[in-house]
Amino acid sequence: MFTTKKILTIITFSIGAILMFSFFNSFSQSSSNMSGQDFIEARKSTPGILIDVRTAGEYNQGHLKGTDFNLDIYTGAFQNKIASFDKNETYYLYCRTGNRSGQAARMMREAGFENVYNVGGFSNLVRAGVEANR
Repeated sequence: MFTTKKILTIITFSIGAILMFSFFNSFSQSSSNMSGQDFIEARKSTPGILIDVRTAGEYNQGHLKGTDFNLDIYTGAFQNKIASFDKNETYYLYCRTGNRSGQAARMMREAGFENVYNVGGFSNLVRAGVEANR
């Protein structure tokens, strides 16, 4: 049978778990994500460095005009290259859907970069009006 103390412990634990989940969920949903239209506007005032984190094959099938680097996040090229980047610069990252670029943005923030933006997926950016080389 449950005692009042056990019930209070369960309630306290449950509330703590909910609060921790909310905190970490909001932390992972960082404001560093940017829509295609926001990206177009941001680049007008802050051009920054544009990085495609897809594979070389994906990049060769089409990429955004003005892409500065194609650094595949899965081969280690991305991790190796960012070590030499200026942490005060602004970086815009994209991939096919926004997932890999989100991972890459998180890696950069964890490495001490502050001005890092996941601008999402290639197709969505093109639909928003960003020029592409195909």
